[in-house]
Amino acid sequence: MDWSIFTPDLTAHFDGFEIRFAPPEARPELPDDAAEELWRTYFRNIFNPARLKVSAMQAEMPKKYWRNLPEAPLIPELIAEAQSRAQAMADAAPSLPPIRAERITERLRAPEAPAPVGDREALLTGLAGCRRCPLWQNATQPVAGEGPLDAALMIVGEQPGDQEDLAGRPFVGPAGQLFDAVAERAGLARDRAYVTNAVKHFKFAPRGKRRLHQSPNSGEIAHCRWWLDMERQLVRPKLIVAMGASAAESLTGDGRRIGTRRGTLEQAPDGTPVMVTWHPSYLLRLPEGARGAAEAAFEADLRHAAALVAQGEAAG
Repeated sequence: MDWSIFTPDLTAHFDGFEIRFAPPEARPELPDDAAEELWRTYFRNIFNPARLKVSAMQAEMPKKYWRNLPEAPLIPELIAEAQSRAQAMADAAPSLPPIRAERITERLRAPEAPAPVGDREALLTGLAGCRRCPLWQNATQPVAGEGPLDAALMIVGEQPGDQEDLAGRPFVGPAGQLFDAVAERAGLARDRAYVTNAVKHFKFAPRGKRRLHQSPNSGEIAHCRWWLDMERQLVRPKLIVAMGASAAESLTGDGRRIGTRRGTLEQAPDGTPVMVTWHPSYLLRLPEGARGAAEAAFEADLRHAAALVAQGEAAG
């Protein structure tokens, strides 16, 4: 392409064949550049008013240099409109999916329920009005545990997943199906155990139409421990299996080093034995080559738990 370079001391021109030098000249009027207009259109459309940070923009390039940018004439207007555009984006955001919207709206309008007083119905009523942490705002519904209230064994997982959140039942998704399969091989009857989670509401990040699981943090686990303690008081199990870091943290105060602790017996604050093991969702995330050994170890832990419960029942 042809080009020219203008400096205070000299000019240089290239016409596609040779370079020619000449005395300095005044800066010529630049012709309209269709590429720059295209860039301005693109810049205007990708400008996100909800994430406007003028100080960060100036840190990347001082304001005195903005005049050299083709999009510079747009910046004052975009900054001035940022707040109203961000509000318009919020107002135009898509509504919640119909399958969840009605139930969520009802819970948002309902007052917080009183604390449960010691039976299954009171537990469910209390959970339906739980406001102990922000997770209730976006979940479809709380998911309480299920199983016989005289179960000798309690299984505690992390939190409801997408399918559990919609169904209102624990361990019905892919991780729950894997648990059922391994438990059956290990001789552990799910219908004789009380199965629940350390956190009762689904924590997720929306990605289009999908809801991607996010692990609960220590604060959310601590807030929800109140409900798990209520379930433990109702069931009074002889043994608890803590599957994964969240369950281990809720029951023992430490959610670290699950791989080295799995299969061991620890204690809840009230002295109830707690067996720490992997969560089935962890097995599902493993590459095919590593999953077999890990699943066998998980099966061994469940087999050990079933044997301990059987020994306790025989002794009783």
